[in-house]
Amino acid sequence: MAQSEVKSILIAGVGGQGTVLTARVLSRLLLQRGYDIKVSEIHGMSQRGGSVVTQVRYGDKVHSPIIAPKSADHIIGFELLEGVRALPYLKEGGTIIVNEQRIKPMPVVIGKAPYPDDLEDFLRHCGAQAKLFDAHLLAMKAGNAKCLNMVMLGAWAKNAGLELEEEECLSTVAANVPPKFLEVNIDGFKRGYHAF
Repeated sequence: MAQSEVKSILIAGVGGQGTVLTARVLSRLLLQRGYDIKVSEIHGMSQRGGSVVTQVRYGDKVHSPIIAPKSADHIIGFELLEGVRALPYLKEGGTIIVNEQRIKPMPVVIGKAPYPDDLEDFLRHCGAQAKLFDAHLLAMKAGNAKCLNMVMLGAWAKNAGLELEEEECLSTVAANVPPKFLEVNIDGFKRGYHAF
């Protein structure tokens, strides 16, 4: 990365999926690499399963935590529809990593709108470097659906273009996750790291 270049990562999910913890661990990984970091969190009706967006920017010197449309280098979509909703922020040639899981938003739950059925195809043909996978299944295989955030973080770490070594990442995860949840989160991270 050029000395003055700033990179942007947008994390989009649904309340309760752990996007905030993901941003914290991701930021600490980048801090260890010597980058300046700025983080911004935008919460919708997160307690009710609403959208949660976290923006992370890093570089030699970052002046603002806000990601402008068409400027994110990476999008990490914790849920299929949330990943698609975040697409306007992705820059040309950017990468989007998306969990294929579908979590129905309230308008779908109450019958006011259908859940779109063509989102995977849309993402595969949107012009971005799209990586879709069943992160929820990998989290379940690790032993707990709540480690989905570490599965997603692992997938990003492997594909971020920063040559983040697995052991380096795992030590940062270990320093930021409560000990009683560490084993499942480590397993989830490993599964995401080796998903692609």
